[in-house]
Amino acid sequence: MKAIRIGLCLVVTFAVAAHGAVEPWSEFGVQVAAAVLLLLWVALCLRRGTVELRWNPLFLPLLVLGAIALTQYFGGGTAYPYLTKVALLKWSAYGVIFFLAVQAVRTAEEARGMIWYLMVLGFAVALFGIVQHLTFNGKLYWFRELRYGGIVFGPYVNRNHFSGLMELLLPLGMAILFVRGVRRDQLPLVGLFTLVPVGALFLAASRGGIVSFVAQTALLAGLLFTLPGGRRRMATVLGFVLLASGLLVWLEADAFLRRFTELAEEIPYDRRLSMAQDAWRIFREHTWTGTGLGTFGTVHPRYESFYDGKLAVHAHNDYLELLAEMGIVGGAALLGFLVLLFRLALGRLAHERLAFALAARLGAVSGCAGLLVHSLVDFNLQLPSHAILFLLLTAIATSDGPAAAGDVWSNFR
Repeated sequence: MKAIRIGLCLVVTFAVAAHGAVEPWSEFGVQVAAAVLLLLWVALCLRRGTVELRWNPLFLPLLVLGAIALTQYFGGGTAYPYLTKVALLKWSAYGVIFFLAVQAVRTAEEARGMIWYLMVLGFAVALFGIVQHLTFNGKLYWFRELRYGGIVFGPYVNRNHFSGLMELLLPLGMAILFVRGVRRDQLPLVGLFTLVPVGALFLAASRGGIVSFVAQTALLAGLLFTLPGGRRRMATVLGFVLLASGLLVWLEADAFLRRFTELAEEIPYDRRLSMAQDAWRIFREHTWTGTGLGTFGTVHPRYESFYDGKLAVHAHNDYLELLAEMGIVGGAALLGFLVLLFRLALGRLAHERLAFALAARLGAVSGCAGLLVHSLVDFNLQLPSHAILFLLLTAIATSDGPAAAGDVWSNFR
């Protein structure tokens, strides 16, 4: 299944490079890529003559969410059937990618190449973001005009979304450093791949991103502390924090400090609060099944309490937006997904005995947690790039496959 893992990494790279795959052409590209990978998986199974399907308990809440959306579309329970159909196509691609990740990433050895690739991707995007920040001419990639404005960082129009990407990728390298999940001679390279994204994250100066990064770092350190021998690793955590602080001083990344005291921002606080209240009102009036997947931007003007002449496509709170679109039934399915995610991931951690596998699980679950915190004040999970990467990390965090031989956890225990 190496070809599937390579294909998944390429899909992530395409989605990130295409500004999160938020435009119709790039959304279509992600959906086509998911279909091609599924056909490739079927062809590989036929060539081997066997089909070994692996079950992941997270399939169940995802299937429930899909069933709700299908019921909305075919049962006339959506305010705008076309938008629900478009959202269903996106969700179908996400589901296919998650299914393939579960089938293709079964062992620590199979996850190893993918995790190294994701660390390299995070480093490359962060380095690009820093260079662009220092030489910015007002255009994406220095040539693409911003039609609707934005505060650009890296390939993203919104710096909060760049921060969301860093939140997903950073903990992988951090966990490897803290656990020493690779050979000693590889640790400096992992450190480079991790510290540069930290600098880029703070240069992006996203409040939600910085708070989420601090939260996931605290979670990662807390999980590490509870593991056998974890207390001895607190010095490594402290050393990483000091190195990151020194990098920020060198980069003169003081913009993030000013951001915490400035009142002006791209979305005023009152506007964010009003959108959250509006989403809650929509949920209150469509309690059970919501207004239909993907319809928040269409329904919201009727409930808008803060008019500024701009269309709110998303609620800047992924949880309230899902409640508004899919009701309490969808909210229950999402809650079940999150409970299962952390229960499975933490359960696997308690029994993991291999250094790299432990680091992979720690980094994956911490990355998911960071984005989930950020989702309280933004809509990162609405971006295909972030949704795909989030699901890849959940597959890594909850995989129950046998670990690879030869990756002994002797230096940790």
